[in-house]
Order: sequence, then C-alpha cells, then structure tokens
Amino acid sequence: MSPEDPTLVRLLQADGTFAPSAAAEPYLELVNGLGDADLEQFYRDMAVIRAFDVQATNLQRQGQLALWPPSYGQEAAQVGSAHAARPQDHIFPSYREHVVTKIRGVDPIDIIRLMRGLTHGGWDPFDPKNGNTHIYTLVLGAQTLHATGFGMGLVFDGRCGTGDPERDEAVVVYYGDGASSQGDVHEAMVFAASYATPEVFFLQNNQWAISVPVATQSRSPLYKRGEGYGMPSILIDGNDVLASWAVTRRALDEARSGSGPRAIEAMTYRLGAHTTSDDPTKYRTSDEEESWRRRDPIARMRAYLLARGASEAFFADVEAESEALADDVRTRTNALGGLDREAMFAHVYSEDHPLIDEQRRWLADYEASFEGGAS
Repeated sequence: MSPEDPTLVRLLQADGTFAPSAAAEPYLELVNGLGDADLEQFYRDMAVIRAFDVQATNLQRQGQLALWPPSYGQEAAQVGSAHAARPQDHIFPSYREHVVTKIRGVDPIDIIRLMRGLTHGGWDPFDPKNGNTHIYTLVLGAQTLHATGFGMGLVFDGRCGTGDPERDEAVVVYYGDGASSQGDVHEAMVFAASYATPEVFFLQNNQWAISVPVATQSRSPLYKRGEGYGMPSILIDGNDVLASWAVTRRALDEARSGSGPRAIEAMTYRLGAHTTSDDPTKYRTSDEEESWRRRDPIARMRAYLLARGASEAFFADVEAESEALADDVRTRTNALGGLDREAMFAHVYSEDHPLIDEQRRWLADYEASFEGGAS
C-alpha cells in the first residue's frame, strides 16, 4: 500500500508544509476551526509521550519491567484520534496506545504497573478520572469484540442517535495491521454493521505484524476490509496529527448520531521494536527505517508550528515537561516494589476454593524453605 494513494487524507506534508491532498478537502473547515492552543496541545502531547516511551523502554532494559510495547513513531495517529473523541465516548485500546490513555486521564504509572506485572488490568475503566478508557488487551483483536458489544449496548439503551451531540455516546477501538487478520476483528465488524453500532474502528497500520510485512498479510489495502462490511472506510496519513483528528472527529460524530460504524486506516510506522522482546534489525532494512524517520510526526508538527510563529519558549516548555514526566515515571517506578503474594490468588474464583487454598499453602511452605539459606 503506497502512502501516496490518491484516497489518502493528508493535510501536512512530511516537511511540515500545510498542503492538503485532494481527499483532505472535505475536512478543511474542521481543521480551520482549530486554534493555536489546540495545535500546540497536539504537539505537546506527542512530544511528552515520546519521552515517557523512551523512559519506559529504558526501564525495561534495566529489569524494572517485564515487557514494554513502544509507541515510538505512532504518536500523531494516537494524539489526533484521542482528542477527536468527546468526554462521554468510550475508548478501547490495544496495548500501545499510551498517549490515548494519558489524554483521557489515565496516570501513565498505571501502564507501568501493568507491564511490571503488579496488576491484571492497570486501572479501573469506570473510575471517572480515567475518561471511559478500558484496559489494555494483549489478546490480538479481542478488544474489537469488547467495543462492538459495548456499542450494541449503547444502541439497546438509547444512548446514541438521539440528536444530542452533548449526550450521545460513541466507541473508538484501536487495533493494528496484524490484528486486522484475526477472526475477532471480522466478527466484530459483522455485528457492528448489523446493529449499526456508534463505533469507529481505528486501525494503526504500522507496516509490520512483528516480523510479517503488510504485503504478506493482505493483497489489498486494509481500509477496504471495512467497506466489505458496508461501513464507510477512510485512509489517512497516520503521521499527520491534523488528518487523524479531523477524520476521527467526523467519523465519531457520524457514528454517534446513529449512522452506524466507520473504519479508519492510519498509515504510520513503528520506528521502535514490536516489543522489547523483539529485534527489528532481523527483518527490516535501515533504508526503510530511515525513509520513515523523514516522515516523523513530531518533527512534522514542529515545523508546521514554527511556520505559524510558535515561540522557542513554547518548545522549551514542552521539553521541560517531557523531562519532568520521564523523571517522575522513573522515580515512581523504582518505588513500586514487588508483587503482593496474595494478589495472584485473588479473583480466581468468586468464593473461597480449596484448590486456591492448597496453592497458597504450597507457596508459603516453598518460600519458607529458603529462610536461613536452606532450600
């Protein structure tokens, strides 16, 4: 799939020039309504989360986390779409939507706790401070079923399609190009289309399903799969935060109003590894990586803002905030400690169970056998 596809919605060129593609014309009015504060917030969110992402990767390398899935390079797709959602909307992430969760109110340390193995979920999706953000899903594609089921509930309960944009609710679900080949995604689309759920399927095509390239995964553009289920499907430049925001805002508004689900494919690139257990040098060329580095979403937005007259003081402030978050995350991670032994036995069964009691006793005896150096 070429990033120069004529159906591609793009407003910012790789060098930061505002030069909308033909497919972007219908979104110009929306984008023109953004003020300097909006645009600067987009940049701030992208830059700050990258600092967090780099810090988390370093923490994993130092043994503080079991695993880390970097979002490095995918910031524009996530920031634009997250800001496009309204407060009453519901977010179903995959497992690398770090900035989406942060924008919605989730404390980044809750992601760290999850990847450290201290919690099974990370945060309470029904706590108002977390902005209707559901927990990460490591089972590929499963979150699309969760989102569609939730969207069906919104339809059944009359919480969408009333004509009141301040009350009607919608759902946005994130998944990747690899997950798009999972049966769960297609089953979710079947039910979403059948029940006209107020839902946006947001596919981040980062070009690689671990070591499998998109060309191997599909012989046709991935956004066309949504069209096969009768839902409007749009291809965007996922490294253009303006395109991500505008297309997602309109898609969510349409879905929320009762027009049924929409699908978006954001063409982006995973500049980092799939996770910290992966080595992309085994399957990617340096030339390919460099070609995508020249389309970096943060550098693109920085150039655009500079051309609009953004001050050096603004960028210095963003850098300071980025460093502060990275330092805070490191400090709080080091203070987390280990897992409470009892946590692994909680919530396995709804009531006390003899098997769990037996396992609890076995672990206690096993750990006691090491006291004083005895084994």
